[in-house]
Amino acid sequence: MLEIEGLSAHYGPVRALSEVNLKVEEGSITAILGANGAGKTTLLRVISGLVRASGGRVTAFGEDITAMPTDRIARSGVAHVPEGGGVIPELTVEENLRLGALWRPDRADRARALDEVLELFPPLAPRRSKAAGTLSGGERQMLAIGRGLMGRPRMLLLDEPSLGLAPLVAAKIMAVLRDLRADTGLTVLLVEQNARSALSISDYGFVLGLGEVVASDDAATLLADDQLRHAYLGF
Repeated sequence: MLEIEGLSAHYGPVRALSEVNLKVEEGSITAILGANGAGKTTLLRVISGLVRASGGRVTAFGEDITAMPTDRIARSGVAHVPEGGGVIPELTVEENLRLGALWRPDRADRARALDEVLELFPPLAPRRSKAAGTLSGGERQMLAIGRGLMGRPRMLLLDEPSLGLAPLVAAKIMAVLRDLRADTGLTVLLVEQNARSALSISDYGFVLGLGEVVASDDAATLLADDQLRHAYLGF
């Protein structure tokens, strides 16, 4: 589904990623873990075209997307939900959701997608005509993920979906991601600082340290590695 080879990225003279290699299997949840400044967010931004790679290659669905414009990457089946969600508070819940599918020509399927998202996140249904700015933090995160799903992506990039949320709300969002993958086969690339929570629903994990992959293995093995957890994952 996704293959990254020798990927490097810079912000001016500052190196954010250095020779990163990783693969994401179709229908999997893959966690990208590491401390602040490890390069996790930059990795997602390079995949979705928001930051240009300074070296290496990104291949998605068998196609080289390294230099592809952001809108074409989205249309190819990659949806990126950034840290903080990025919902538009002045628009209603429904308007925010519809933005995620404006580029899709099938109006009937856009309506079906809207119904599916509201069913997936029940707290949003009674608030669909309310301004997004009136939602709680957890509801805003649900809205951001739902907007990403409106375009029926093949791969969902999620950046810190549990950031700032109460533990119970964060657990509910993680459960939705797990069930969504099981029900639809959606591929998820999940960036999280809460490593324990992310690994609990993931099949595989990569650990970044200062822009480099320092460890990779199946989720259960990473959870069981005490030395790695203490050094890089903070628990």
